[in-house]
Amino acid sequence: MSRRYITTAIDYASAAPHMGHVMEKILADVCARWMRLSGHEVRFQIGMDEHGVKVQRAAAKAEVDPQQFVDRFAALYEDLYRRLHISSDFFIRTTDRTRHWPTVQALWKKLAESGALEKQSYTGLYCQGCERFLTARDLQDGVCPIHQAKPEEVTESNWFFLLGREGEWLKKLLTEPDGYRIVPDHRAPETLSLIEQGLEDVSFSRPKSSLSWGIPVPDDDEQTMYVWCDALSNYISGLGYLTPMQESQWWEGAEVTHVIGKDIARFHALIWPAMLKNAGLQVPPPQRLLIHGFLTSEGQKMSKTVGNIVQPEEVLSHFGGNPDPLRLYLSHEIPVGNDGDFSWKRIDEIYDAKLRNQLGNLLNRILVLLRKDGDGSLIIEQHALRAEAKQRWEDFGKGMDSFELQNAIQAVFNLCLSGNIYIDVHKLWTLKGEEKKKELSALAELLRHITLMLLPFVPHTAQEMARQLNLPCAAMMLEKDFVITERMKEWGGEENWTKVGEPNILFAPLVK
Repeated sequence: MSRRYITTAIDYASAAPHMGHVMEKILADVCARWMRLSGHEVRFQIGMDEHGVKVQRAAAKAEVDPQQFVDRFAALYEDLYRRLHISSDFFIRTTDRTRHWPTVQALWKKLAESGALEKQSYTGLYCQGCERFLTARDLQDGVCPIHQAKPEEVTESNWFFLLGREGEWLKKLLTEPDGYRIVPDHRAPETLSLIEQGLEDVSFSRPKSSLSWGIPVPDDDEQTMYVWCDALSNYISGLGYLTPMQESQWWEGAEVTHVIGKDIARFHALIWPAMLKNAGLQVPPPQRLLIHGFLTSEGQKMSKTVGNIVQPEEVLSHFGGNPDPLRLYLSHEIPVGNDGDFSWKRIDEIYDAKLRNQLGNLLNRILVLLRKDGDGSLIIEQHALRAEAKQRWEDFGKGMDSFELQNAIQAVFNLCLSGNIYIDVHKLWTLKGEEKKKELSALAELLRHITLMLLPFVPHTAQEMARQLNLPCAAMMLEKDFVITERMKEWGGEENWTKVGEPNILFAPLVK
């Protein structure tokens, strides 16, 4: 068994969670669940970024204390992720003075001791929406391309992280075979081009007069830490680094994957590994940066003006609170690394075609036929469908391990399609006696494989299928120590499975 540490970006506590947050957390959760099911020891961390000017101003406008302000949003995010069945092990908050602050302040001191921080007077373009300074090349027609707002010109005396001197080291790190890998591969040139253009030093603090809501800079009472040292450090503060709580086995002794959006890729690919190097922590940079794209709505950027914003709560309510249709949609429709689109028409089509007709219908047909002429008992023998199951396991594992999740889930539904076609072509309802039982038992075995493959994507649906199939492992399937063994992937790989249970409708028709 090996260790896997997987994280997501920490969400900014200035607004309610949106579909972009949901897409990222579901992607990371599918990966974390597969890692556990493959037998790895996994730590999965998410959390909240709760400092900054935007929070400070929003709290003042709402006439509440900033801590009360972020507490409200943290509760919203944690509740939503619970209902989406996000299986995180730890929720880090940057306002946590016991867990987060000690690591960040100790890290700052190490960066200062190494000469990586320098105080400079600076005039720059500050985007309040991004909570960062922008360069002229970041702008489009003079405005921030993300927030469509003209940045403020700000002159300040701040502490800067000397990133400009790290270009060659970072280029080597991102191009060597055993270095920091960006996934998917087509995202890497974007970051390398930034190095070729020349890196600039990065503002790591702001005057307390401009930013009071944040972590104080050690040994400089007039400065507050800016987002990068504060927020990026969450990946090791959650592990208690540089404190007596340090759990170094999750970094030095683990394969580390950061799951983040393409808009913050440069900070994770450039600033973060350079911070670790200059702090002299004797820890390797993370092995993998898994980058996802943006989510549009009906082909357009989500916008209040256009009126096409899709709220996560709307989607959950649409499916009666069941998160699995949304989990499946985002996994099935959006290749990792690409931009994707949310369409109400398309998610309903996926629900009806994939979940109700292919999956639900296959389960119901087989269970009904097995119990029609008897008690649902099984005769599991070698069968022509065995080769199909073996091939799909190979396709599935390859897709999951390479983070090509859409290929993995397609392997699952190829099995569903094969099962439904087999029933129709061989007209199993016309068979009788032991011949009928053997054929239906083979299809039940096919469903067992489908159930296991679905576990990372739609865990509660998979467990319900296992219950209806009466699989002995059903009760344990959602436990974090449950492993899909090589034996389980074999034909007839579930010992002591002798009969199926009662069929129930897996997915009800949508109310129009």
